[in-house]
This record gives sequence, structure tokens and C-alpha cells, in this order.
Amino acid sequence: MKTISKPFMMLLFIVTLFSCSSDDDSNVIQNPINRDIYTCGTESNGMYNIAKVWKNGIGTDLTDGTRNTIARSVFVSGNDVYVAGYEENSLSRIAKFWKNGVVTNLSDGSEFAYAYSITVSGSDVYVAGFESNGTVNVAKIWKNGTAINITDGTKSAIASCVLVNDADVYVGGYETIGTKKVAKIWKNGAAINLSDGSNDNSVSSIAISGTDIYACGYAFNGIKFVAKVWKNGIGTTLTDGINTSYGNSIAVSNNDVYVTGYESNGTKNIAKVWKNGIATNLTDGINNAYASSIFISQTDIYVGGSEFNGTKNAAKFWKNSTATAIEESILNDQQVYSIFIK
Repeated sequence: MKTISKPFMMLLFIVTLFSCSSDDDSNVIQNPINRDIYTCGTESNGMYNIAKVWKNGIGTDLTDGTRNTIARSVFVSGNDVYVAGYEENSLSRIAKFWKNGVVTNLSDGSEFAYAYSITVSGSDVYVAGFESNGTVNVAKIWKNGTAINITDGTKSAIASCVLVNDADVYVGGYETIGTKKVAKIWKNGAAINLSDGSNDNSVSSIAISGTDIYACGYAFNGIKFVAKVWKNGIGTTLTDGINTSYGNSIAVSNNDVYVTGYESNGTKNIAKVWKNGIATNLTDGINNAYASSIFISQTDIYVGGSEFNGTKNAAKFWKNSTATAIEESILNDQQVYSIFIK
């Protein structure tokens, strides 16, 4: 089965990680011999966030640290490592991706553009995100660097994730109808609504297993944002809604549905994994922690994220709920947004 500076602290609360998985792509791998663990995210240099990718804990800077840059998604195909993200310029944000550290700009910087998710199918590279048209955000994917609009630019929309399953291209995100965000999946450009527009809903991650389409994200319950999972358009909240929670990444393996994210305990955020709706805490709630991305390798469950260590936010991953620091010695804040096992 295949399934798939100042800004740092603000970004943790403004954005959540967007990722996708497929029964035919990235979040589950069947041959775990000599596994390499790839993660991407950011590390602060004290003034700016540096986009970064780690292989087995060895970090490589993707940018020079003179502007804020975020690495949001990593995908490995053969010997090639692809990372998608975005970088500030003096006026806006530039969507981009890196292949083996070599950057390709997806936008020209004249308007705000963000890249959230990347996947590779054969020789084709797909990136999901959005670009402003000067009035609203237009959800889009870039295929081999060429932009394809998912929405028509009359309503604000964001593409959070992309995956390719056989010949079908799936994109998840939301489109604003009136004043509310409507959670959506677009299959080959055709929209599937997952919410009715009565409250804000958004898709952060999608997965395909057989003929079933899964998604996770969040919904506003009238008081709080709560983590949510959808199967074939039917939504289920993962928490009781008393505290804020988010579902950031989903994977399906052997008919089990895994979602990772975090939930507040009233004062701190607890990193979590939900398996078929049953939660396992990855952290104890003493310090803030964020789980951003999940990847399943046979019976092993990997989660990428970060946890405050009393001084800094430290990048880490959890393997079967056991935490490992990605770099033992750091001077500044780090965050992992995506994990990929090869």
C-alpha cells in the first residue's frame, strides 16, 4: 500500500502546516530498509527565519538568512529532494521550490504568493499554494513551474495541499463564500465542497485510499476552532470542542486513519496523533508543542514538529510517540513543517 525577525513565533499561530498523502504517494512506504528521515522547516538566525531541510538530522540552509523564508513541504523522488516554500521580498512574498538546493521562483514578487505543498509524479513537479491578484487570493497549483488557477479570482481561496493519484490531481484548501471559509477538495479542477459555509472550515491535508477520499483540517464550532476529519465528504470532529485544536496532516494505512496536529489544554498546545479518532498525546502539556506532519512506514508512525525546551522551540520528530531532537544543539528557534521517509 502506498500513501502518500520576529516572525517566527507569529507564524506558529498564523499558519498551520499543509500536507497531502495518497494511497499512491508519499505518506506510507513499504520498504523501510535503510530509511532516511527528511524534514524541512525553519531556523531563526536571531533576526530572520532561514528555510532549512534536514536529512537524518544534518541540516542544510536553503537561503542566506537575509530575508524571512519558510520551507513548508518536502518530497523525495529517487535521489532528488524537493522542498516548497516562500520568501519575503521588500513588498510581498515569493512562492518557490528547491530541487537539491537549487531554487526556482514560482512568482515574480509583484503580489503575495505562497507555496505550501509539493509532490512529484513521474517527471512532473506539482506545487500548491496561492497568489494574490491584487484583490483576493487565487488558489493555484504550479505544474513544472507553470501556474494553473484552481479558482477564478472572484473569491479569496487557498490551496493547502496537492497529491497525484494515478492520473488524477487532488488539491485541498478552502474558498471564501460570503464571509466564511468553505473547505474544499478539487479533483482535476472540479470542486467538492466539504462544508456548507455556515462556519469557517478548511482542509490542511488529504489522503486517498482505494476509492475513499480523506481530508483533515479544522472547523469553527461557534466558539473554538477544532480539529476535523472528513471521509468522502462526511465530517467528524476529533475533539470535544472545549479547547482549540487543529488537524494538520493525515495518512491512511491498512484501513486505519491517522491525523496529527495539536490541541490546547487551556494554557499550552499539546502535540497529538489521532488514530481512528482516538488521541495519543506526544507531549505532556508543560511546554508548547506543535505536530505538523505525519508519515507512516509500515508499522512505524513518524511525526514532525517542534516543542519548546524552556529556552527555544526545538525541531523534532516522534517515532511511535518517542521524541528525537533533530539537532541537539541550537541557538535559535526551529520548526519542522514536513516529514518524509525514504
